[in-house]
Amino acid sequence: GGDHTITYPILQAVAAKHGPVGLVHVDAHTDTGDSALGEKIYHGTPFRRCVEEGLLDCSRVVQIGIRGSSYDPDPYKYSRDQGFRVVPAEECWGKSLVSLMGEVRTQMGDKPTYISFDIDGLDPAYAPGTGTPEIAGLTPAQALEIIRGCKGLNIVGCDLVEVAPMYDVSGNTALLGANLLFEMLCILPGVKTM
Repeated sequence: GGDHTITYPILQAVAAKHGPVGLVHVDAHTDTGDSALGEKIYHGTPFRRCVEEGLLDCSRVVQIGIRGSSYDPDPYKYSRDQGFRVVPAEECWGKSLVSLMGEVRTQMGDKPTYISFDIDGLDPAYAPGTGTPEIAGLTPAQALEIIRGCKGLNIVGCDLVEVAPMYDVSGNTALLGANLLFEMLCILPGVKTM
């Protein structure tokens, strides 16, 4: 729960301990906006603020599942200008993400890495309980491939954000979110799984 603003102070604390970290970011949006309604800190700006403060190792940032409408003719430009790898949702449609995660594992190497997972990275058919749903997103199976594909990386923290249960009377979004968090806990360094 919580919106994506929470990742900004978390990454401040993580970077204070580990230095700039790599980031596996699953989301419908890049969250690299500069401001909204005159505010510099809101759920659409955390990763721009993190870049400005040197919290991210920009050569080790990947954003997966990005899609949706934008006010900008090139909505991924800021991310790419920083050296982020942007993987639009359409590059994920109808296929396994195991190969992509092999590339991500190479990109992240053995340096500290953080996972930030916005539930709106998934298609609202599976996770309607979020404030900014965008059609044509990832599937739950692809979400598991992404998280499980991070096993063995030097994961120093993770989050799952933007779950808004009141927007999903079925409860499926909360269930999916809880399961994805469980999967993240299972891939933390030193965790023994069967």
